[in-house]
Amino acid sequence: MIPNTPEDYIIGHEPMGIVEEVGPDVTKVKKGDRVIIPFTVACGECWFCKHELESQCDNANENGEMGGYFGYSGTAGGYPGGQAEYLRVPYANFTPFKIPEGSEVEDEKLVLLADVVPTAYWSVDNAGVKEGDTVIVLGCGPIGLMVQKFAWMKGAKRVIAVDYIDYRLAHAKRTNNVEIVNFEEHEHVGEYLKEITKGGADVVIDAVGMDGKMKPLEFLATGLKLHGGAMGAIVTAAQCVRKGGTIQLTGVYGSRYNAFPLGDIFQRNVSIRTGQAPVIHYLPYLYNLIAKGEFNPADIVTHVIPIDQAEHGYEVFDTKTDGCIKVLLKP
Repeated sequence: MIPNTPEDYIIGHEPMGIVEEVGPDVTKVKKGDRVIIPFTVACGECWFCKHELESQCDNANENGEMGGYFGYSGTAGGYPGGQAEYLRVPYANFTPFKIPEGSEVEDEKLVLLADVVPTAYWSVDNAGVKEGDTVIVLGCGPIGLMVQKFAWMKGAKRVIAVDYIDYRLAHAKRTNNVEIVNFEEHEHVGEYLKEITKGGADVVIDAVGMDGKMKPLEFLATGLKLHGGAMGAIVTAAQCVRKGGTIQLTGVYGSRYNAFPLGDIFQRNVSIRTGQAPVIHYLPYLYNLIAKGEFNPADIVTHVIPIDQAEHGYEVFDTKTDGCIKVLLKP
């Protein structure tokens, strides 16, 4: 459970829907508009919002330094999430993305603009992926699969996907035409990746974070509050990036770590880019890509179910059964 989360708290940070009501000062959207609600809550007026860092909005979270996010507890502003019939959206003259009237693009594609698609695009953009690069993507969940697509779009010459779940690796190979590596098949996967890339990748994107597969000692240390979550992805990234390369940390690291491989990174002049994706300013560009048929994110959607079956959706996602990659809930 995320800290500062009441038992009856509404989660979910990838919503879209129809505007039912607006306040008297709202001019950007009106009743009946079809909208996408990005996961970041942002005012549009502070320095960070005006410099394309909406995920660090100074006015969206009175509880700390981090920005405000829907469905992510009091730590991130206490905004109830979108897994419900209705959602109150603050800063409605800035936060929502209004889908153009007459658009016939399916919800199953557009809802992914709330988080997965812009977060993945920002990952490759922020990492500086360019033509001719070799890119290693750690994780074949929804974000990792989207990152692989955008790495190709940015001109990568080689994209390698790393995971341990066979059906996700198969999906990555089939839909994204990437090389795949199952890390459970290699005792030292970081060294293996460095070897097959002849010195390391130009860019390594960690789409796993602290939610990766934990080792027994990590379970123990997490339980004792000496450590938080898994370290495997960031250690692998440090091992398989080339000298002078870049590691992009997109997977969430929300705790302090006691075994961060800083020495390896420092000694090899590796750059680290990280943070919560500032998704709002990317939405017009990414919407147009989807609307023009130049990008289709919907192949990650494996389950579309009514919201009253959400418990089943969480179960198959958590247990990684029934080929689950991405679940959409419909009210």
